[in-house]
Amino acid sequence: MHNPLEGILVIELGTVLTAPLAGMMLADLGARVIKVEHPNGGDPFRRHAGKLYSPHFASYNRNKESIQLDLQNESGRADLLALLARADVLLENYRPGVMARLGLTQDTLDAVNPRLVWASITGFGAQGPYRDRPCYDAVALGLSGLASQMLEPVQPAMNGPTISDNITGMYAAYGILGALIGRQQSGKGARVEVNMLEASIAFSPEGFAQYTRLGLVPAPQTRVAISQSHAFACADGRLVAVHLSSVEKFWQAFVAVIERPDLLEDARFVDPQLRTRNYAALNDEVARSFRTRTRAQWCERLGASDVPFAPVNTVPEVMEDPQVVQAGTFYRSAHPEHGEMTAIHRPVVIDGARGPTTRPAPTLGEHDAAIRAEFGLG
Repeated sequence: MHNPLEGILVIELGTVLTAPLAGMMLADLGARVIKVEHPNGGDPFRRHAGKLYSPHFASYNRNKESIQLDLQNESGRADLLALLARADVLLENYRPGVMARLGLTQDTLDAVNPRLVWASITGFGAQGPYRDRPCYDAVALGLSGLASQMLEPVQPAMNGPTISDNITGMYAAYGILGALIGRQQSGKGARVEVNMLEASIAFSPEGFAQYTRLGLVPAPQTRVAISQSHAFACADGRLVAVHLSSVEKFWQAFVAVIERPDLLEDARFVDPQLRTRNYAALNDEVARSFRTRTRAQWCERLGASDVPFAPVNTVPEVMEDPQVVQAGTFYRSAHPEHGEMTAIHRPVVIDGARGPTTRPAPTLGEHDAAIRAEFGLG
């Protein structure tokens, strides 16, 4: 059971992030994922650092096979249909209308394989005024309201990792799993549709609940004020994060750690509601205290107090963190052409196992000959 999708065949027509992430998640659960790529360079994500094997591509395409097919010509489409005839899932993230222009309609796919689960990822959905617009991470972040809860309006600057792309890929994998379970009962395939706009909206439901129930329009500090989340710079310039929530014992322990008993009597901070209302003032008060010790000193004190805290680790520090090292989160794999590389295990452990033996992302067309022979392609 640690590879619950073993025996499931996924044909991925995915590029860049959303569909490749969904395909990788299914592969990490034991599915066989064959990535179909255009002979002229394949997935555009391959080229981000040159040589068709960028770190970006490698991080979203492990445990897959690669075959080159040109879907613009009849022979390439015939080969794809031969793969789909034996597949369980078709996964693609083309713009609306592209599959139809290729002659890959619902009727065509049903005729080839009525048990096929067809998962389609788009920017905005199959209908609506934005249907044909290009959509990337920043576009979905902006339109969905997520960016308004992260950007400071005076000096706005996009920061951080990919969010909307990854969210959408995860929702797509979730929908595919549901459709596969449904197929066990109905015997029929299904059409799964996910778009970046709605996936991003669904990822942050509390903001919409605050607005519709309380009339509150969330701003960048609304959620962190309610949850009493803070980040402080220490004497050595390194950062510590704390999350006090509404649990009173955390607040009392935190005040004791920073040696500020006066804050317990301060009329601005005597209960969670007031600490939320006066979040900025509280942050300023505590920030002065944190500048008196190094991060290591604060971590030692906070660690002995049962206060929810963490050092704000950089990427290299994450890989050296003792908890991460103990968990075995990262692993090394060797590619015959590109040498050793570091990757991340799936974060889901089933029956004590991490999943299938992991393989690095494939080179473009790495499995052409083997797949063509197995499936009898032209």
